[in-house]
Formats: sequence, structure tokens, C-alpha cells
Amino acid sequence: MSDSPTNPFDNPDGTFHVPVNDEGQHSLWPAFVDVPAGWTAVLDSASRAEALEYIDTHWTDMRPKSLIEAMNADQA
Repeated sequence: MSDSPTNPFDNPDGTFHVPVNDEGQHSLWPAFVDVPAGWTAVLDSASRAEALEYIDTHWTDMRPKSLIEAMNADQA
């Protein structure tokens, strides 16, 4: 039996990308898998810890961009 995680998203020794979609939502993505359509990698080939730190630092508002814009329009 292997000690490595079965889920590649949980692999502490893996290499990851951080893709972002048009709504500003970030994701942790294993580097050996193509970034899905509609997402753009903003961080490439980082350790899992580095990728999670990037997400924590840059994705501070979990609301989708369209919701933020709608809420701001309602307040104006």
C-alpha cells in the first residue's frame, strides 16, 4: 500500500497551478492536468504550500465578480 495520497489535489509533494476564472474565483490545480477551459493560470508549477498561500493572499473576497458588481450597483 502506498503512503502517497490518492487524491492529487491533496498531494503535499505535488506541483500545482493556480487558475482563475472570469468571476475571479481561484482554484488549486495539479500541474500534470491541463487547466480547464475558461480558466487562466496565474501561478504555474508551484508547491502545494506556495499555491495555497497565493490563493489565500489574492482571493480575499469569495463572492463571484458578477455578484460584487451587482451589489455595488445596488448601493449606488
